[in-house]
Amino acid sequence: MATPSNKKVLVVDDESDARAFVRAILEPQGWQVAEAVNGLDGLKQARALRPDLVVLDVQMPGKGGFELFNDLRGAPETRGAKVIMLTGVAEKTGIRFSAKDMGDYLGEEPDAYVEKPIDPEVFKRTVRDVTGAGA
Repeated sequence: MATPSNKKVLVVDDESDARAFVRAILEPQGWQVAEAVNGLDGLKQARALRPDLVVLDVQMPGKGGFELFNDLRGAPETRGAKVIMLTGVAEKTGIRFSAKDMGDYLGEEPDAYVEKPIDPEVFKRTVRDVTGAGA
């Protein structure tokens, strides 16, 4: 199993605080962290970087997380990347989605789903569960 020091993660979120949070959690564990501020840039970077993990916001202007997720799963160079989707939908609406709900909607489930605001321990555990590597 690969160690985090040779693992790459791409964080795609239009909120700089969310990107900084993920970077602060994963970089000290040896992850190579790249960032994208929207779905179009995220797709371009994912194709070039071929990350092991993509941490993907659901709600972004332009190409949103659902559309980007489908693009990632449809492209040979990104199909194998694990995907953790982030959203603040429950905080704003009170409606909660599970990975299965998203899978029913998207046709395929993301590897995990984490609510914003992100609990650091939940996020670390989710990264470990999804990738088998430390966080």
